[in-house]
Amino acid sequence: MKSPVGRLVILTGAGISAESGLGTFRDRDGLWTRHDLSKVATPEGFAEDPARVHAFYNARRANARAAAPNAAHLALAALERRWSGDFLIVTQNVDDLHERAGSRNVLHMHGVLEGALCAGCGHRWPASAVMAADDPCPACAAPRTRPDIVWFGEYPYQMERIWQALRAADLFVAIGTSGTVYPAAAFAQDAARAGAECLELNAEASAVASDFHALRIGPATRLVPEWVAEWRDGPG
Repeated sequence: MKSPVGRLVILTGAGISAESGLGTFRDRDGLWTRHDLSKVATPEGFAEDPARVHAFYNARRANARAAAPNAAHLALAALERRWSGDFLIVTQNVDDLHERAGSRNVLHMHGVLEGALCAGCGHRWPASAVMAADDPCPACAAPRTRPDIVWFGEYPYQMERIWQALRAADLFVAIGTSGTVYPAAAFAQDAARAGAECLELNAEASAVASDFHALRIGPATRLVPEWVAEWRDGPG
């Protein structure tokens, strides 16, 4: 059994939330196949038809609120509680299932469904269940409300902090990611170059599986609890 110490960075993607009923973008019945993402997940799509974009994210927000954390989310939260070193979850997901499972150190590199953003002044506030483009900003009153989501063509959030964590990590674990979206697809290479051990847990090998030292295949709700169980309980 291993001791839960050291500097651990975990990357999670859509595959960890899929078993909570939240579809991925790239599976056979995913969001790629049901929506033209250039119309609903880009700045250009928002400029063309903000009502359509808000309708898309209002529906996604409702789905996420109705979902529940699964065994993988709960296992990571349990591991964090007994981890005695640095522990960070970096997620590509925009749902809040990690937080609802009890995780505390979570960075949402692609934003959050539960957030609203003023396209004018940059002010952020909690999203209502239904948002519209002409909702006034609480800070500047401009009717330029958008979801606080990183769209295609925009730069992910908190990247400097993420790169620093990766380059200091002893262990990097990617869970449920496709390995096709950068910069996240480069995380394993970057962490390994700095000396971290890298492990991928996935339903199938990602596009960058060769960048990892080890790969385990299976559903997240089985793999993650099994992996967490390998770590011996620490103090407290």
